Amino acid sequence: MSKIIIIGAGAMGSAFAFPCLDNNHDIHIVGTHLENDFIENLKKNKNLHPGLNIKIPDQIKIFKFDKFDELLSSKVDLIVLGISSKGIDWVADQLIRLFKGKNLPNLLMLTKGLSIYKNNYELLVDKLNRLLLDKGISKTSISAVGGPCLAVGLANRVHSSVVIANKDINIAKKIADMLNTSYYHTSYSDDLNGVEVSAAIKNIFSMAVGAAKGLCNKNIPDDVREKNYLNTASALMKQSISEMEIFVEHLKGKKETVKGLAGLGDLYVSSGGGRNAKMGAYIGEGLTFSEAKKTKMEKVTVEGADLAKEIAKKVNEDFDEKKLPLMLSMINAIVEDKKLEFNWEAFR
Repeated sequence: MSKIIIIGAGAMGSAFAFPCLDNNHDIHIVGTHLENDFIENLKKNKNLHPGLNIKIPDQIKIFKFDKFDELLSSKVDLIVLGISSKGIDWVADQLIRLFKGKNLPNLLMLTKGLSIYKNNYELLVDKLNRLLLDKGISKTSISAVGGPCLAVGLANRVHSSVVIANKDINIAKKIADMLNTSYYHTSYSDDLNGVEVSAAIKNIFSMAVGAAKGLCNKNIPDDVREKNYLNTASALMKQSISEMEIFVEHLKGKKETVKGLAGLGDLYVSSGGGRNAKMGAYIGEGLTFSEAKKTKMEKVTVEGADLAKEIAKKVNEDFDEKKLPLMLSMINAIVEDKKLEFNWEAFR
């Protein structure tokens, strides 16, 4: 039995606690400083998690942020980061405060993302590693999980397959073995770049595939589009995978990783009706991003759109329409707030 602490009480962090519990680990969830009211309301409601619509078992111990230092100061085998990408700086500060000059336990990131640092692409695992090293934590081991695993499904113990990635394959295997259950099927990889890049950029391509219904043919009735858009969606899925392979290799990941769980698998799930696909559907119907955001998804975080804005300048510098016609069309439609159009002749 290992002691696992999950930082973040959101849907994914809480769902991740289920396979940890089912492996008989000592599992704790501690909320961030922004989640105190959420956790208080959760406990008042008998641990019914509003994001999962399921009761968190009593064996999974949930704490407010005031227990953060106490929990992480004890012997911990694995720290799981279930925070948003915007919380990376915050969690780095907390870990530095507690572990500077000490051994930092293995870290596992559920958070996915990609940013620009000094005009270079930077994965969230690399960003966290940089922040920790800059402030005196000399040795880190950060793993990441990728694959098609929606939080509600995991919390309901449906069959789900993921890949645990670490540059040290032995650590990846160790963590995968810790988490594997009869329904949470874990594989492992040393292609950390490939897994993380795939997991991040699939959100942009999910929007593109989501636009298929609106763009399949503008000259046919809505009811005909509703029944026949899958031809277009499949073509866009294929083009997405081709471009993800190019982008992953550019960021020093392995091309074959894209056809695995973190790429094709996650893209399939995300294209089936998640937030990114919904935004893509609205844009495919002819709305600009700003119109869709304001009128349809005003209070909803759309990770693919946020990423598009973050990397737009760099992607346009590094690639042209011959290399990434679909990705550039999607990114530029969002950043320039224009109607989406695909150049089908540029697709391979």
